[in-house]
Amino acid sequence: LPPGQMGNSEVGHMTIGCGAIINQDLIRINAAINDGSFYEMSALRRALENAKKKEGRIHIIGLMSDGGVHSHINHTLALMKLCHEVQVRPVLHVITDGRDTAPKSAKKYIKRLEDALVDVNGSIATLMGRYYAMDRDRRWERTLKAWQALVQLKGEKCTDAIDAIDKAYARGETDEFILPSVLGSAMPLTADSEVIFTNFRNDRPRQLSKALAKPDFSSFDRGPDFEPIKLTKMTKYSKEYLGPVIFAPRKPETNLAEIVSKNGLYQFHCAETEKYPHVTYFLNGGHEEAYEGEDRKMVPSPKVATYDLQPEMSAEEVADEAIKAINNESYALIVVNFANADMVGHTAIKEAVVTAIEALDTHVGRVLDAAKAKGISVLLTSDHGNCDEMIDPRTKEPHTQHTIYPVPCLVIDDGAWDLANGQGLSAVAPTILELMGIEQPKSMTGESLLIHHIGD
Repeated sequence: LPPGQMGNSEVGHMTIGCGAIINQDLIRINAAINDGSFYEMSALRRALENAKKKEGRIHIIGLMSDGGVHSHINHTLALMKLCHEVQVRPVLHVITDGRDTAPKSAKKYIKRLEDALVDVNGSIATLMGRYYAMDRDRRWERTLKAWQALVQLKGEKCTDAIDAIDKAYARGETDEFILPSVLGSAMPLTADSEVIFTNFRNDRPRQLSKALAKPDFSSFDRGPDFEPIKLTKMTKYSKEYLGPVIFAPRKPETNLAEIVSKNGLYQFHCAETEKYPHVTYFLNGGHEEAYEGEDRKMVPSPKVATYDLQPEMSAEEVADEAIKAINNESYALIVVNFANADMVGHTAIKEAVVTAIEALDTHVGRVLDAAKAKGISVLLTSDHGNCDEMIDPRTKEPHTQHTIYPVPCLVIDDGAWDLANGQGLSAVAPTILELMGIEQPKSMTGESLLIHHIGD
C-alpha cells in the first residue's frame, strides 16, 4: 500500500496468507496513471469508443472518496481527463463513503468532482450511500434500492448532489447511509449505456454488478423488459463474466493454504459472513475453490441494520466452531476470524465497541483455552486497526475508518519464544510454517518472527 494508507481486510488477509508484500490494485492503478499507461488500457479505450458511437456519454459508478480501501477519487478524475480527450461526456453515479472517511465528508469530494465536471461537460446523475450500493451480505433489498435509482430513477428527488447531501443530513443520515437519490434531469441506465465501475476492491461491487449486468439474475425481480447493461470494471469482481476488466488480476505464486494442502495436511477456515471471503478467497491469494484437505465454515452474521445493534455479532458461534475443530484433532492448521472489532468499530459508537471487545475477550479466550488444552500453538494478530481510535483527534468527530497504527502479534504455545521486532503481516505465514516444521518457499519473502526459545 502507499505510505500512510490505512490497511484493510482484503490486503491484510492476502498479505498474511501469501507471506509477502504484494503490490495492491491501488498501487497498480496509481502507477498506471502516473506513467500514462492507464490512458491506453484496452478495455477502457473500448468502452469510451463504444460510448462515443452510441450515446456520446459514459456512465461512471464508484465510491467517490480518497479512502483508498475500495476506490480512490483520483482514479475517477483521471478517467474524466480521458473522457475530455476523446470527447465523451462523463455522467457520474456517486457512491458516498463515510466509513473509510469521516461520516460527513462527502461535500468536499463532490466539490472536487463538480470542479472537474465543468471542464468536461459532465454531470452527476445519482448519489447514494455505500450501505445500499456496496452491500456484500446478500441484503438484496439494499442493492435493489441502488439498482432502482440507476435503472428506474426511483429514489429521493433532488436538484443536485449538494441538495441530496443536505437533505440526507437533515434526515439524520451520514454519508454511508444516504438514501439513493436521483438528481436533476438524470437519465436511466439502459442496455445501450456504456458503464464503468471504478471500485477496485472486488467484494463490495459484486451484488450491484450482478444486478446490472448478469443475464440470469434472480436475487430480485428486474422486470420483464430489463436487458443486462454493458459493464466495464476496474478489476475482476467475480469468477462469473460480467463484462470487460481494465486491470486483470495478478495472483501470488503460492499461499499458506496451498502449502499446507500440498503437504498432505488438513486445515479448517472459519468466520462469520462478514469476514468469510477474507479467510478463504483473500487469505488463499485470490484462489476461489478450497484446496484438497481444506474445510470451510461460514457462520451467519446477525441480520441487523448496523452492528451497534448487536455488537456481540456471531462471536460465540464462531468460537464454538473453532473449538469443535480443535477438539477434532485432525487439523494441522485452523484459521479463525472474529469480525467484531472491525465491523462494530466502523460505527464509532463507544458503548457498542466496548460490548464488542468484551465479547471478543470472552470468546477468543475460550478458543485459546481449548488450544492450550490440546497443546496447539496459536498466532494471534489483527490484519488492521479500527476501534483503537474512536474519535478523530483533529476534528473531534467520530472516527469510523480504519487506523494506521501497528497491531499486536502474539505467539502462544508451550515454548518461550524470542520474537523479532519491526516485522509486518508478511511474517505471519512464515512463522506458522516454522511452527509446523514446513519449509518456507522462496516466493514467501516475509521472515519468521521466531528467533529462538528463550534460554536456548
